[in-house]
Amino acid sequence: MKKDLTVSSIHRENILNNNYAIEEMQKNLGVETIFFEDDFWLTKKQVQSFYSISDSTIERYLDKHVEELNKSGYRILRGNPLKTFKEASGTLINEGTKITVLGIFNFRAFLNLGMLLTDSEEAKLLRSNILDIVVDMVNQKVGGHTKYINQRDEDFIVNLIKGEDYRKEFTDALDNYIDMGNWKYAIYTNKIYKIIFQEDANEYKNILKLSQKENIRDTMYSEVLDLIAGLENGIANMLKQAYIKKKAKLSKVETDAIFKESENNPFLHPLIEKARNKMASRDLCFRDAFHHKLQSYISAVPKEDFERFLGEKSKELTERIEESKEVFKRLKDR
Repeated sequence: MKKDLTVSSIHRENILNNNYAIEEMQKNLGVETIFFEDDFWLTKKQVQSFYSISDSTIERYLDKHVEELNKSGYRILRGNPLKTFKEASGTLINEGTKITVLGIFNFRAFLNLGMLLTDSEEAKLLRSNILDIVVDMVNQKVGGHTKYINQRDEDFIVNLIKGEDYRKEFTDALDNYIDMGNWKYAIYTNKIYKIIFQEDANEYKNILKLSQKENIRDTMYSEVLDLIAGLENGIANMLKQAYIKKKAKLSKVETDAIFKESENNPFLHPLIEKARNKMASRDLCFRDAFHHKLQSYISAVPKEDFERFLGEKSKELTERIEESKEVFKRLKDR
């Protein structure tokens, strides 16, 4: 999916929520800033000069995008805060001038404006650099393997292992309670995926560019694995109860009805919507993978997710396995 920062508020917010990318851009751009109240700031005049835009242009954008720029960090100073800022600015502001109101941008708001400006060549170059820096930074953090960025989550490995137990319950139920051939395993596994994220296994693999040999659950986020485990466990129990009641194996029609009942369960709807949002939003941000059928569920990725998958707590799967040996032992001995 093409990332046009001038039109997509989600793409802009994903960049602005990524502290690691912001720090990298601040180092690379080398823009002169003023340190004030634990942040780095530029005056409106500095911003105008960098982007080579007029007073009327910057005012137009401030009016049109006031909520977004204020959220990013644009401020208007008066009184004592203005006096303190002028003292911190040194020679960047002529203290002899009678300034009573001053607009200032922190680095996020400065970048935010650059992602909005369509009539500035400097802003166009900045947007190109931003996208390059974000891609390079993420690849560096994950060793170039964004396909498996989900495995850096500290909850992933335990949820994957626990999910295998529920997967076994599900496949045993298909085996014991449904009167169909071996093709039932693929059919009803795909129905699980369709219920949760509206894609079957092949659609999911195509979107993430997985080979036929790659296990799709190895690429899923822990929240999605949790929901799959819960749904498979619940349906396995429903199949068992239906089998006991009928005293015979279920037909395809009867099995399909049970899956439809599960899909329409109102208790599951909030969990399904959450899983769709997490998967579609994170995949677009971290993997540049666009789930067409989940487009309406895409939102900006929160700052916490960048810490979760790129920060100090995130680790390669091999490190997780080493640290989780005792957990695996307890799961095995249950």
